[in-house]
Amino acid sequence: MLTAIGLMSGTSLDGVDVALIETDGERVGSFGPSGYRPYSEAERAVLRQALAEAVQLSRRDIRPGSLAEAERVVTSAHAEAVEAFLTDHGIARDSIDIVGFHGQTVLHRPADRLTVQIGDGASLAGMIGLPVIHDLRAADVAAGGQGAPLVPVYHRALAQGLHRDGPIVVVNIGGVSNVTYIDGDIALIACDTGPGNALLDDFVLRATGQPFDADGALAAPGRVDDAWVARGLQNPFFAAAPPKSLDRNHFAALQPSDTTPADGAATLTAFTAATIASIAPLLPKPPRSWIITGGGARNPTMLRMLRERLPAASVESANDLGWSADAMEAQAFAFLAVRSLAGLPLSYPATTGVPEPMTGGVKADYLAS
Repeated sequence: MLTAIGLMSGTSLDGVDVALIETDGERVGSFGPSGYRPYSEAERAVLRQALAEAVQLSRRDIRPGSLAEAERVVTSAHAEAVEAFLTDHGIARDSIDIVGFHGQTVLHRPADRLTVQIGDGASLAGMIGLPVIHDLRAADVAAGGQGAPLVPVYHRALAQGLHRDGPIVVVNIGGVSNVTYIDGDIALIACDTGPGNALLDDFVLRATGQPFDADGALAAPGRVDDAWVARGLQNPFFAAAPPKSLDRNHFAALQPSDTTPADGAATLTAFTAATIASIAPLLPKPPRSWIITGGGARNPTMLRMLRERLPAASVESANDLGWSADAMEAQAFAFLAVRSLAGLPLSYPATTGVPEPMTGGVKADYLAS
């Protein structure tokens, strides 16, 4: 077993999640502590500008305009997150074998074999004095895969410990939502399902000045525009079979108009729930359990709407199972870093559409001066 730290900065642009696990890349030996380093408003502004400019990129190795500054912000924030984590939990630096660094996705266009995660892995390794595995999506996309989602192998490792009848679906609701379908020894199936919190967060920021709908409180009393949701579901993406993936801004133009903040938030929350539920008919068998992770697991209004749309199955937060909904993706990138070191697959034909099981990641070694 290796001791690994995972770092994740998701499409919600809220901050850096940090988590420690012990794993051999196949099983999780133990869970360690987790932590969080929020982005400041100024840092979020830099990242939003980088997202806006990244749509013009045609290469993944260049950083024009605000992207260079955004990469410095991301790398420094992750270094600060690791240093605070080690200090806060009294963890010796030399007890850590590897750090898994996802970086910040600013563009995801797999049809063009292009995915861009900013964050300098080599610089991070030097700043924190630890070896870093980074650039975990590039090999999959270069081979013709979607490059996302990458967490299904970790979801499977966790689900094996539940000892419950399948099929089980693990749903990660971050900026984009994705699912992992697990049913015994049947090959993993995974895909993005549509918007997660991104549309809702963007709407709430414009309507109220707040970065997100805390605890679903804004949406809770709102009235859902069912006709608007129905029109949104007509997008051909939702009828496409997995594997499939999305850029954070794929549905950015879909925003309710002429609505109150509460009704708009309710409508967008319902849309996310509806798009997640829309994957059910495309799966081999009806799932018995839906386990919700990510920021959406903290939103009671989202969970209520999911239960309304998935009445034939249980819908529960990962936290109710003793997992960590907040630390899940950071844990996953610690797990993936160890798999990368061992040359084990990170993705599969039925998770990303890659032609064959594919490992990935680039190792940046810390070289002491």
